[in-house]
Amino acid sequence: MMDQKAAPARRGLASKLKTLLAGAVCAAAVALPSGAWAESLGQALADAYRNSGLLEQNRLVLKAADEDAAQALAALRPVLAWSTSARHQYGDFSGSANSASIGLNLTHTLYDFGVGKLSVEAAKETVLVTRQQLLSIEQQILLRAVSSYMEVRRALQTVQLRRANVRLLSQELQAAQDRFDVGEVTRTDVSQAEAALAAARAGLTSAEGSLIQAQLEYEAAVGRKPGDLAPPARLGKVPASVTEAVNIALQNHPAMDVARRQVTLAELTLAQADAVVKPSLDLTAGYQLNRDLDGDFTAKGGSIGLSMSGPIYSGGAVASGRRQAVIRRDAQLANLRVVSSDVQLSVGNAFSAVQIARSASAASAEQVRAAEVAFDGVREEASLGSRTTLDVLTQEQALLDARVSYLSAQVDEVLARYSLLSTMGLLTAENLGLAVEIYDPAAYYNMVKNAPAAISAQGRKLDSALRAIGKE
Repeated sequence: MMDQKAAPARRGLASKLKTLLAGAVCAAAVALPSGAWAESLGQALADAYRNSGLLEQNRLVLKAADEDAAQALAALRPVLAWSTSARHQYGDFSGSANSASIGLNLTHTLYDFGVGKLSVEAAKETVLVTRQQLLSIEQQILLRAVSSYMEVRRALQTVQLRRANVRLLSQELQAAQDRFDVGEVTRTDVSQAEAALAAARAGLTSAEGSLIQAQLEYEAAVGRKPGDLAPPARLGKVPASVTEAVNIALQNHPAMDVARRQVTLAELTLAQADAVVKPSLDLTAGYQLNRDLDGDFTAKGGSIGLSMSGPIYSGGAVASGRRQAVIRRDAQLANLRVVSSDVQLSVGNAFSAVQIARSASAASAEQVRAAEVAFDGVREEASLGSRTTLDVLTQEQALLDARVSYLSAQVDEVLARYSLLSTMGLLTAENLGLAVEIYDPAAYYNMVKNAPAAISAQGRKLDSALRAIGKE
């Protein structure tokens, strides 16, 4: 008689659970809107590229390096300077006298056995190193944006799953209470449902906190608050083998180019150390006008001369400098090997992470399918009285865990793919085809490479451009 009374309640419970389960599945599948107004990963990356203060800072560092190259070139040119002076002489025997003078002086190094040209080449190489370092910063900015984008998606989907879980367990608790009222279950079943619901609410609170943190990180990485984030449309092509990925990285990664150019810089420094012992030939010229302010006497005169100088003994400083240059060159060669090894290791790890994440995603999808079938079975068996409330709660938790694992596996696969692009040196705005104006690192260098003077037309144009930059 009791079972006959409880049967309608069990059937009603089964219908409610089925509806809630369908809602939970829908939340997992479309946790974030992906319609026409959803924000794409490409848009987020483009905004991160445009809004990054760190990128702007390092672009200015590059401009400063460009100016170093201009100054190295200017050092090869003649230097023309003016001077003026006024003098008052007095004494017990000679009385007093007043005079003034004005003059022009020119100095120019005619020949220094290539020391100046080596300085220019070293400055240019430093510019190229700084450009590659800027690319490294760009990759870091974009990878952080990818990570923050996917973490917001992960956190929001987890929140929605846990909300569905709370609703489902609320129904479970009500059903357990109804069955207790008709004497079908004991108070223990009700308490188990209450404990499961309390744990689900705690999990929801934790997930909501994680979502707030992910949104704050997104705002810091992208430069604005997140909107409705769509699933990433393009995951990027993964090389067929780790060997192919390593070869691409050794050719393209900014760290490799920086290490190679630092070796070149060290060799230029060594060449400069060798050239220090060589003499230099200098031209000096001057013209001066002197006038006696107490009379009409005026004297004009000029001079021109050549001088050659070079070190004979420097207390061992020159020899020490050369030994130091050799050591630093060898250190940079060793660093090149270390960087090459690190890049290969990073690519290998990232490539493996993609494979692992891909397999984990497929396995998690299968886990969700099996957990759904198991939950359906346990739920039906419970409605017939052959399963306890605890069995249903346990299987429902297993299904939730499977769905959360599946969502995380999908996020991890996207992050692994973009991390692999980063280790290969391909995570740049240009390679990704972002809808932004790509920064041209050579533009400023081309304006200053000839070291224009402030009074020249090119110099005035450059000053105007700098003022415009400062107003941005």
